[in-house]
Amino acid sequence: MLTISTDLIEKITAHLEAAYPEEGAGFLLGAAGEVREIVALPNAREDEARHNRYLITPEDFLKAEMKAAELGVDLIGVFHSHPDCPNEPSEFDREWAQPFFSYIISRVDNGKAVSHRSWVLMEDRSKYEEEELKIS
Repeated sequence: MLTISTDLIEKITAHLEAAYPEEGAGFLLGAAGEVREIVALPNAREDEARHNRYLITPEDFLKAEMKAAELGVDLIGVFHSHPDCPNEPSEFDREWAQPFFSYIISRVDNGKAVSHRSWVLMEDRSKYEEEELKIS
């Protein structure tokens, strides 16, 4: 189970709605299955691919790792949006994911976030399993 505060889910929502119609993304920081902070990122993917892909750069990763260290927590996952399509991991998502990270995928329809789901990639990288997302 992944737990996240209403305040943080609202920050994720605002970032992803602002990115629409492109995908938005960021990192989840926390510990023991609890998101304690997010790092919203610009989509570094080339312009023509941003509508259905996001790119996190090595610099983005470093920035998130430094923020996590500053807060005394870990980098525990990634959030991103699926504009106008189901918030289930794509094959592209699976190819680029890391096992043990939580992946919150938010469906954004016509500029409004309508649902959030969390997924974990299996260690053998064969598939994702949905994990309970508790917003409190």
